[in-house]
Formats: sequence, structure tokens, C-alpha cells
Amino acid sequence: MLVDFFFTLRQYQLKPSLRELLDLISALEKQVVFADMEGFYYLSRTIMVKDESQFDKFDRAFADYFDGVQSIDLLGKDIPDDWLRKELERFLSDEEKAKIEAMGGLDELMETLKKRLEEQKERHQGGNKWIGTGGTSPFGAYGYNPEGIRMGQDGNRNFSAVKVWDKRQFANLADDVELGTRNIKVALRKLRQFARTGASDELDMPTTIRQTAKNAGLLDINMVPERHNAVKVLMFFDVGGSMDAHIKACEELFSAVHTEFKHLEYFYFHNCVYEGVWRDNRRRHEQTIPLWDVIHKYGSDYKLIFVGDATMGPYEITYPGGSVEHWNEEPGAVWMQRLLQHFSKAIWLNPQQYPYWEYYASIRIIQDLMDNRMYPLTLQGITDGIKALQTR
Repeated sequence: MLVDFFFTLRQYQLKPSLRELLDLISALEKQVVFADMEGFYYLSRTIMVKDESQFDKFDRAFADYFDGVQSIDLLGKDIPDDWLRKELERFLSDEEKAKIEAMGGLDELMETLKKRLEEQKERHQGGNKWIGTGGTSPFGAYGYNPEGIRMGQDGNRNFSAVKVWDKRQFANLADDVELGTRNIKVALRKLRQFARTGASDELDMPTTIRQTAKNAGLLDINMVPERHNAVKVLMFFDVGGSMDAHIKACEELFSAVHTEFKHLEYFYFHNCVYEGVWRDNRRRHEQTIPLWDVIHKYGSDYKLIFVGDATMGPYEITYPGGSVEHWNEEPGAVWMQRLLQHFSKAIWLNPQQYPYWEYYASIRIIQDLMDNRMYPLTLQGITDGIKALQTR
């Protein structure tokens, strides 16, 4: 059985190995789960899927194999949209509802649905047999049946459907959407580099077993420091002005990096980096930190990430006194170059929609300063940026 399940996962573009299949079989033989479908779902997902971004593919493969219903495209070409269009709604009394019989379980419903799909040729409304609307048929929308399959209906009405079947619309986990904190974490984890640091407070199982065997069975416990993500990240966030429209995306990114990186330092700037940055936006004018101090304090092993829309007047980057808030003795471009000379591994994440980049001269200037290491603040953009930080 699990061999077929293995190949079903492959059909859904997952890449479990034979080793993982054997691990799953071994776990079942040891009764890690027994007669528990939900438990088996979580066990098999844990063993067979190594990337959280693939969970949705696993869910569809799991439903296809064990339910045998995902392979039927109910709302594709087989059912025209007008069959499920709401044109009237029928209201039944309690006595009328009591007379409507349930079909008798999901298996019976699915078999009958297959027959209806083969036989039905046109739209039906208000009936008790065909796929339609406003009737007492177990298949369709905006009607009533004590045990039916809801299809194409906007929301719940009677809370009696045994299955809800709507066309799945998946967000493209790629380059044109800003995503939530969870997906950002998935992308950021590709930058992880673990090292063992600190006190020895974690059991070193392999060494303990090896040393105990050498001692003829006399227990010899060995400890090692806990593994931590050793990557160091320094972030500069643009705030205020045009960045106010991107607060939500920046908050999600900020939350994600806080969770993923133990060694994280961050500062704020406005439009372009100049001679001073700050940590607290409420006290930015009283507690400005010289940028030279940042360069001298943090080693070149830090990964530098700028976050900003780079939308400003070109003079703010290229001329002394170009800042809109104060008189800067040196152009922002000079300070950018100093940072990039010290932190060689650096990227810029831009929340501005990519198609609009070409309309801003300031974005092109920043791109040139960053040696084209500017990426959109989307899952794909973050993923590409992480690759750049790893390879440079």
C-alpha cells in the first residue's frame, strides 16, 4: 500500500526518497501510530516532506490517495458555471425538511455524484436529483439536504454538508505576492548555518553510545553545546514617507527574522543611509548612532540586508545636502559604498512592486550601488536574495 502512496507523492512533484519510505514503514511496524488516520497523516508528512513550502502538495496527494476523490475535477470542464449560479432560493418548512432523506454516507454520495456527472447535460434549479441550485438535491448550492456535497456556494447555510467541494485557488508562492510571516520564515531558513556554542547542555548520543561500548557497558555520558543558527544578520529598515504603505510587509519580515536569527542587529534610516542611523523611531533625533560606529562594531561576517522602496529624489543619493531632513555633508551614495565595502555580503529587499521599478531613477541608482543585488519583498525575492548572500 505504501509503495503506491510513495508514487502518488511523486506524481504531485514531491521528492521523497526510498530511505524515507523505509523509515515510514519502520515507524508503522513499531506502531508509532496505529489505526489513526490523523496520526498517520502527521507521521508521514514529518518523514516524507522536508520543506514546509511543500505541505500543500502533500495535502493534495494525501487526499487523492486515501480519499480517491481529488482526481475528479468537479468544477472544471465537467460543470458549467451557470449550473451553480444562484437565481432563486427555496425556503422549506421544518416538516418539509424532515421528509427529505439522506443518501447514506460519503461513499454512496460519491458514487451517485459520478453517475450524475456522466448523465447530466444541462442546468437544473429547484429539483431533488441533479447537480443544481435552490433544490433538495444532495449536489449543488443554495438548497437543502441533510447530507449533501456543497458545490460552488458562497459560505455556509445549513451546516449539514458532508463534503465541501469548491475549486481550489492557490496563491502563487512566488514572485508577485507579498506573503505572511510563516512563508517568510520558510525562505529565511535557507540562510541557516548551525554551530555548537555555549555551555555543554545537550546529550551527545553517538559519543555516549561509543564511549559506553568501549567501557564494556559502563555508562559514559557525554554532553555537547546546543546547536544554534550561527548566521549573523544586520538589517537597515527604511521608515516614513512612502514606506508607510509597506508597514505590514515590513512588520512580517521583522517578525520572521527575529524568530529565525539569534544574532540579529537592526537600525532605521529614512530614504537613504547617511552618517547616522537609529534604533528607536520615537527618539530618532536624540539617539542617533553614527554609521561609522556601526561599521566598526560589527564584523564583516555579518550579512547586510537593506529593506526599503528606494523611492526618493535622485539628489538624496548623489549630492551633499540632498537629504530632505538634514544637511548631509557627504552624499548617501558615499555612505552606501562604505557599508558595502565592509559588508561584502549584502542585498536590498524592495517592497515596491517590481513592474514599477523602472519608473524611478532612484531605484536604478540604488541597484547600481548594490551591484544589482536588489530583490522584491516577495517569497521568491527573499529566496533569491538568500541565495545571493550564500554565494558571494
